[in-house]
Parts: sequence; C-alpha cells; structure tokens
Amino acid sequence: MGKIISVVNQKGGVGKTTTSVNLAAYLAADGREVLLVDLDPQANATSGIGIEHQKLEAGIYEALLGQKPLFSVVKRTVQPHLSVAPATVSLAGAGIEMVSLENREFRLALMLEEVRADYDYIIIDGPPSLGLLTVNSLVASDSVLIPIQSEYYALEGLGQLLETVQLVRDNLKPSLEIMGAVVTMFDRRNKLSGAVLEELKKFFPGKIFDSIIPRSVKLAEAPSYGRSILHYDPKSSGAKAYLGLAKEVIALEAIK
Repeated sequence: MGKIISVVNQKGGVGKTTTSVNLAAYLAADGREVLLVDLDPQANATSGIGIEHQKLEAGIYEALLGQKPLFSVVKRTVQPHLSVAPATVSLAGAGIEMVSLENREFRLALMLEEVRADYDYIIIDGPPSLGLLTVNSLVASDSVLIPIQSEYYALEGLGQLLETVQLVRDNLKPSLEIMGAVVTMFDRRNKLSGAVLEELKKFFPGKIFDSIIPRSVKLAEAPSYGRSILHYDPKSSGAKAYLGLAKEVIALEAIK
C-alpha cells in the first residue's frame, strides 16, 4: 500500500510546491512508483513537472466532483516512475462547489484509495490556504510534511496549521501523523536563518529534517523549464538537499 504524504503550509512562498515536486522526483529516481497530486489551483506543481495545464481537458477537479475517475486524468511525466494528477484553472472553484457534496471532506481520500495500491508514494501539493481542499488533503494522508521558510515570521501561522491538523485528527482522521518540518530557503550567511532553525528545533523537537533546503537560484529557475532540480541541475546544492530529504523520508518508512 502506498504511503500518502501531504505537503502543507497555508502560508504562500515557503517552498511548498518546490518541495512536493522535488521530493516526488527523487523518490521516483529511487525506483519508487510515485503519484504527485496537484491540489493547488495555481497548478504550479503540474507545470513545474512539465505538463501544460492550460491544454488539459480534465484534471483533479473533475475527479473530485465525481465527473471522471481519477485514473483517467493521471498523466505520465517524462521521468520514469513519476505520474501527476494535474490541476487546472477549474480547481479554483472546487472549494465552494464541494461544500454541498456528500462526504465533502473525504472526496480525495476515497479517490486515492482506488489507486493507492498502484503507487509506493502519493505526494499531495496542498493549496496555500486552510480551506476544504486542504482538509481533503489532510484527511487523505497518512502524514504531513511542513515546509517552513527560515525567516522571521516562520513560526507565525504554524500554530494555526497545527490546530487544523489537530481538528482533522479529532474529527476526521485520528491516525494522521506529522512526519516533520523541512526548513527551506535557508541562507547560511544570514544569522537570522540560523536563529530561526534553532527556534524550530525547540518548537518541533525531533521533527525537523536534517536536510535543509538552501536559498537557490537553480531551484527557482527549474520550474520555468518544466523540470525538477534532478533534471535541471543535479549537482546543485538544492539538488543534493532534496536527494537527502528523499533518503530521510524513505528511511522513516524503514523504521516502522
């Protein structure tokens, strides 16, 4: 059975999609069958992995609303072992349209159960909000991975996210775990980055990944070419960091 991981942070610009895409790419490079689920209406994970979402006739939105089976909208990427359930512009209205649906918090979970056996990992790139799509993402997942930017306001909003996770645990998915937090956009020359990292370690003891994602021009450039960092610049510092993160995620599974 595949492991389902939600990459979630309601704060935008923290490296959430970068983490989703590159973690998925490195897990696939390890020979694991991986499905990347783009649940963000901006569709950045879809375009960042090389799929032109503007040209798609259907995506995850149609599957969530029950108009298409999930397997029919999944696309293979150019990378072996890596597929994507793409987002399209239509997804922007899904949060509102799903409100009146039966089992509205469980739509994604029920869909992913149908394909779960086909994958070793399902990585969900959640939207930058705490609405119904994020709740669906959490309910569908075994665990949550939180990207946190190493900046002054990093801990602000984290409490709100953790409250949402706890609400989902209490009411919808008792088995949901926090896998951990990964520090992104880290600048070793900046004292503040180091101070924020220490604060996070106190806040999340034992839950901060050793792999730290640096602030990197290459990481920022790769999506505009429709590539993960693995295929854009595999020798860059960002590539090494995401390779390390993928190894840590795999190792966590081995411990269980």
